[in-house]
Amino acid sequence: MKRTEQLNRVLTQTEPWDLLVIGGGATGVGVALDAAARGYRTLLLERHDFGKGTSSRSTKLVHGGVRYLEQGNVSLVMEALKERGILRQNAPHLVSELRFVVPSYAWWEGPFYGIGLKLYQGLSGKYGFGASRLLSKEETLQSLPNIKPDGLRGGVVYFDGQFDDSRLLINLATTAVEQGATVLNYAPVTALLKDSDGLVNGVTARDLVSGREFAARAKVVINATGPFTDEVRHLAQPETRPMIAPSQGAHLVLDRSFLPGDTAIMVPHTSDGRVMFAIPWHGHTLVGTTDTPVESASVEPVALDEEIEFMLSTAALYLEKTPTRADILSVFAGIRPLVKSGDSTNTAALSRDHTLHIDACGLVSVCGGKWTTYRNMAEDCVNQAATLAHLTERPSVTRHLNIHGYHQHADRFGPLAFYGSDAVALQDLIQQNPMLGEPLDAALPIGGAEVVWAVRYEMARTVEDVLARRTRALFLNARAALAMAPKVASLMARELQRDAAWEAQQVADFGRVARGFLVGATNS
Repeated sequence: MKRTEQLNRVLTQTEPWDLLVIGGGATGVGVALDAAARGYRTLLLERHDFGKGTSSRSTKLVHGGVRYLEQGNVSLVMEALKERGILRQNAPHLVSELRFVVPSYAWWEGPFYGIGLKLYQGLSGKYGFGASRLLSKEETLQSLPNIKPDGLRGGVVYFDGQFDDSRLLINLATTAVEQGATVLNYAPVTALLKDSDGLVNGVTARDLVSGREFAARAKVVINATGPFTDEVRHLAQPETRPMIAPSQGAHLVLDRSFLPGDTAIMVPHTSDGRVMFAIPWHGHTLVGTTDTPVESASVEPVALDEEIEFMLSTAALYLEKTPTRADILSVFAGIRPLVKSGDSTNTAALSRDHTLHIDACGLVSVCGGKWTTYRNMAEDCVNQAATLAHLTERPSVTRHLNIHGYHQHADRFGPLAFYGSDAVALQDLIQQNPMLGEPLDAALPIGGAEVVWAVRYEMARTVEDVLARRTRALFLNARAALAMAPKVASLMARELQRDAAWEAQQVADFGRVARGFLVGATNS
């Protein structure tokens, strides 16, 4: 996946694309992959980097959604559990089983949650991850050695899925390219083009790297911009009524000592009505999430003070080692693109089902949903778009399509396990230049080889691309990421043939973004 080749494809294409997708998050990349795998000529344009928004800021869970079961949305839970199983089957290097325990402190909690989680397990059918069961107090303490023992009666164990969201997204984009799609980051759409009947039939866009502007015609244009769905719809019809109700979810990252072992905690009810998780992730402890309605979507959302305090106070109710603001290594927020439902102001109650909307001008918008169900959303969207564009009918093949990097035993690659089959090529880079195998900072196992690989084969063009999304440094430890930035800029400058001024600007730009991940900087 080389950017110069992708741009050249865009600039030399003379025939209209079958499908043109706006948005390089999970939904947009999923649509591009599904369409390309069917044999449709597909172009995807992303105005920032792949996964810059919501798709890199999830709770890192591939799950059915226990809370949706409680809400009575059985169909969504069944769909998500099925997709969870398909995703583990197609990307075993990135999706794994995770053991959860729900601690019970009241006599009724064990039986109550036990029945619900047994049903949750049953709904997964052949895609199940493991059996749920009741635990004694001793078994609960053994699973969660850092749980508060006072008043603890026992717990319930169940299994769900865990993944690395932006790594999966990059692998999906690579798979899409392998299937024939053309994908381009840093290519914002500046206008929608229409035919003589007023129907959208293409876009104008600008390549921010080269500064070139171009037009791309297409038989159908798909708006997959998540929280920014209405922004694109307004390009086509300025008077259109908004359909997105954005909600912010925030997460904290702590040292592994707060949750030693490999078992996660799930708290079914918190004071704001959401489920709270504390999960082991990349050798750290991730705590989340909140649900805060926001007036508008931001490209770089920042966790609010009240969100941080809420997560700390909720975690303190269950963890023997109480976390404080000083313990937070990184804090991040993402915007959920929830679809409006009447006059509801409670975003926690809005459905996570996906929605397909076709405006009078023919623009297809796909929004809502969740990471776990991206593949099903994409299949549904391409089915509708192909019909609208009068394309030759072809079935989706993504249910059994291995995602780039597929490897059944990637854990043998150690810190490079999340690269799957690509890990062999990264090891070759290190063998050729051992310096690339040395950690860029002692706090994280990330070396120069990952930087070189990201630039050459994963279309990374900024320090932020590398430290936030190709590796997860910024999300794991913001201060360590800041310390790495000059070395990353130097390695990238060599690959991209940039000068010292570019390096300095990149470090400064990354610093501004990284401050939003630091508690005590922009958050206090």
